[in-house]
Amino acid sequence: MPPIKQQLWRFAAAAFTGTLAVSCAGALLFTSGYLISRSSLQPENVLMVYVPIVLVRAFGFGKAAIQYAERLISHDTVLRILSRMRIRLYRILELQALHLRSRFRTGDLLGLLAEDIEKLQHVYLRLVLPAVTAVLLYAAGIAALGRMDGTFALLMALYCGFLLFALPVFALFVSRKWRKRYMMERSMAYQELTDAVFGMSDWLLSGRSGQFLADFHERQKSMAEAEKRMRRAEWRLQWLSQCAVSGAVILLALWAGRRSLNGAMEAEWIAAFALVAFPLLDALVRAGEAVIRTPDYRGSLERLEQVEAAGIRHIRQIRPSAPPETAGAPTANASTADAPADKTIHPLENVPDLLLDRVSFRYPGSEEWSLRDVTLRVPKGSAVAVIGRSGAGKTTLLHLIQGELVPVSGTVTLNGVPVREAAGEASRLFAVLNQQPYLFDTTISNNIRLGRPGAADEEVREAAERAGLGRLISSLPDGLETRVREAGDRFSGGERQRIALARILLQNCPIVLLDEPTVGLDPVTERELMDTIFETLQGRTLIWITHHLSGMERMDQIVFMDRGRIAMQGTHEQLLKNSERYRQLYALDRPRLH
Repeated sequence: MPPIKQQLWRFAAAAFTGTLAVSCAGALLFTSGYLISRSSLQPENVLMVYVPIVLVRAFGFGKAAIQYAERLISHDTVLRILSRMRIRLYRILELQALHLRSRFRTGDLLGLLAEDIEKLQHVYLRLVLPAVTAVLLYAAGIAALGRMDGTFALLMALYCGFLLFALPVFALFVSRKWRKRYMMERSMAYQELTDAVFGMSDWLLSGRSGQFLADFHERQKSMAEAEKRMRRAEWRLQWLSQCAVSGAVILLALWAGRRSLNGAMEAEWIAAFALVAFPLLDALVRAGEAVIRTPDYRGSLERLEQVEAAGIRHIRQIRPSAPPETAGAPTANASTADAPADKTIHPLENVPDLLLDRVSFRYPGSEEWSLRDVTLRVPKGSAVAVIGRSGAGKTTLLHLIQGELVPVSGTVTLNGVPVREAAGEASRLFAVLNQQPYLFDTTISNNIRLGRPGAADEEVREAAERAGLGRLISSLPDGLETRVREAGDRFSGGERQRIALARILLQNCPIVLLDEPTVGLDPVTERELMDTIFETLQGRTLIWITHHLSGMERMDQIVFMDRGRIAMQGTHEQLLKNSERYRQLYALDRPRLH
């Protein structure tokens, strides 16, 4: 396991101190048993039991101190591992953020981030470390017993091996059906709850919220039943394990008694050998109980590996030369590793020219080309409209421009630098306003400040004013501190777009990508929003994805996409003059424009 390799010496120290702590507990009970038996014989002088008394104190204090050190080292090690895993996961998710919804279900991602990552700490604390400790104690205990009685040591090796290996595997086999059902039900519950939260308004407006609640309660009951059956198997394992421990104690007591009768040892040692079994066998039992939870941990690891594998494939598309292990490694220079220093673009100092040169692209596994031989030059500060029906390749074109996809052939460059080599600066180069910008359930000012977290209050207010939010904000009792509710549910579509526009203004990126931001707005609101966009974003490069012709007279260049190719290209006046098809489309769209 790579995380363990990175923290190998800490992990070894945790395993060693864990084994030492259990050994101290065993030695404590061993000497206590001897001390009790010896004291019951009423020795003539306290000095005859002085050494056992000192050892009991030493092992008692030692057990507490070493156990504390073991907890400290093990938790520190696990938290370091989880920290690296979280950083790696979030970096991988960030690089494929535009494709998360198409690759993963939202509920599964929420389960991964909220539960699976946290559960992985138990892999190390409750499975790996106890298992290593148990195996070390098992080997050491059998070896020590073998020096006194080889035959009995072999018997105890088989007996304790059954307790450590066979019994947990049997319990795991018995409970696998219900454990699998529980994990499936839990995944479905996450997905249904996520869908319900995002579609809460639809449930309420349709009057079917009661049906959802009834279905969700049924899902909860099914989960509870599966968990009950699963826990029942664990309880049976615990009961059988305790019975096995009792049997081992009886065997050790009988063996020690027989050796005492034969004169091989004094009678005082019988209690010592009987008591030493409890902490040692308890370590074996805890390791066995951890084994039965292995499928839970395995499921979490598999989901994490799926996300990481998808992210690494995506990174290889963007940066084929980058080794996959650097994708999420939390190195000190990670922020500068994405792009070589001599190829860095400084977006705030220079608005870059964008060039797509003979670009072709198709998605893996698809035989159809999403884009075919597309050449497009976007000078700095110009406004370009990309028009086409659904499936024409508009969104793919946007992803190529952002560096989220790598062309199969051709190049996409900013000031001569391939976009994929400037991927580390994407957040400084590109701002995106799409159909449904997401607003978080916090204040208006916090949502706007996402564009530049360090912005002052006055800068946030100025961005809101420029985005046309002044009248709205002044009408709200709390002004910019008004909460927008989940997904901006408090405001209309046009108002949400203006809040997102204010965020872009604060972000101050040189290239703004507008992916049909006016879809779903009424014509008046659409016209007002377009006026605000063109007024406030003057001097920046605008690439507007749309399917109708409203506002085309403002564009410096219009590009018609059809089946992945550029079918028409030119200014509004040129296309009106030279293209009959454009004139027809413009005439059909004119009712929307007036």
